[in-house]
Amino acid sequence: MGRLFGTDGVRGVANADLTAEMALGLSVAAAHVLAEAGTFEGHRPTAVVGRDPRASGEFLEAAVVAGLASAGVDVLRVGVLPTPAVAYLTGSLGADLGVMLSASHNAMPDNGIKFFARGGHKLADELEDRIESVYDSHRHGEPWERPTGAGVGRVRDYDQGFDDYVGHLLGVLPHRLEGLKIVLDEAHGAAAGVSPEAFRRAGADVVTIGAEPDGLNINDGCGSTHLDKLKAAVLEHGADLGVAHDGDADRCLAVDHTGDEVDGDQILAVLALDMRERSVLRSDTVVATVMSNLGFKLALEREGLKLVQTSVGDRYVLEEMKEHGYALGGEQSGHVIILDHATTGDGTLTGLLLAARVAQTGRSLRELAGVMDRLPQVLINVPDVDKSRVRTSAELATAVTEAERELGATGRVLLRPSGTEPLVRVMVEAADIEQAQSVAGRLADVVKSALG
Repeated sequence: MGRLFGTDGVRGVANADLTAEMALGLSVAAAHVLAEAGTFEGHRPTAVVGRDPRASGEFLEAAVVAGLASAGVDVLRVGVLPTPAVAYLTGSLGADLGVMLSASHNAMPDNGIKFFARGGHKLADELEDRIESVYDSHRHGEPWERPTGAGVGRVRDYDQGFDDYVGHLLGVLPHRLEGLKIVLDEAHGAAAGVSPEAFRRAGADVVTIGAEPDGLNINDGCGSTHLDKLKAAVLEHGADLGVAHDGDADRCLAVDHTGDEVDGDQILAVLALDMRERSVLRSDTVVATVMSNLGFKLALEREGLKLVQTSVGDRYVLEEMKEHGYALGGEQSGHVIILDHATTGDGTLTGLLLAARVAQTGRSLRELAGVMDRLPQVLINVPDVDKSRVRTSAELATAVTEAERELGATGRVLLRPSGTEPLVRVMVEAADIEQAQSVAGRLADVVKSALG
């Protein structure tokens, strides 16, 4: 069996790759592994279980709840809430385990299971590996040790989760949003209720789109991966800005009053300056991945801030932040982590803080995002090559050196082997798009000839 757990839990087509039987089995395995690790010692264990609105989440939630309760874990079922809300509630309620059923920005047929440890943090890799191993053993016939009588878990709905989470968000907000008209695109997803409620309670005049989930329409032509509807709505309503989430609302992208996109790099830059001003940007440092635009790095340098870069993936950003105590990190895709207030990317929190900065300064989002100039970025995927030789090919190294010499200080080159496919990603940034396209095309040709 290939590894089930990816960088963001277990994910696949619901009822094909991810079945009710698998959801139940993984939940029982998680309970047993955490018990063996001592997490439940001395008390009756509790888990928080939430989901996004996908139709498949209904039966997968039932399977997860059944699995946990059958293993002796009491379950607080919080219903449809964002991933960061489930993480927050896992911590605030003192639960031993959190489970979120979502496939994030993926299309509706997919779903996923993500486990959180006590405190709302992602499970350690070694625990995920152990859960997978135990699940596989029992899937092939090894019997479970099952509690009976009063030892089985009890299940109840925790309806206060919505208000608990919204209250947490408002408690973090440094400035109210009166005077701002904001369009929210909820991707017909998990934040369709809490995000508009939080923005309205914060004082904003709110217009919503993509806020009518029916179990089938999540991420369908809307949300942070499809910004055209949000751009049109911002212009139609004369809004000050627009905010878009993905299906589980751990991402946030934005649109300024002219309809121009504000990506994760720009959001990080705006929040970094705000947090420094409020003396909460520890070590004057922001954590981001190597895919961040060079314009972001140059902007931080110009503002006297430091940038620490990690491998691609918000899990690596979070690991770096936790290890060194940094307060702000994220990705160009809109995963923004404010570690003092969230253990995951939180799209609603990010949007609120971005809007608060606009309200507090009286400056438009367009002006604030202008702190950085996005350099043109070209990405070419080169398939069917030996990606293992990216770092050892002399021919490729020479080509990269020549490209970097041509680009100088206003450009950069990044060659990255895919983690899942036999291809190499060629990324080039330059002062103008024509140069970026030219350099990227030449490097792609060298990758084909040298590694093909």
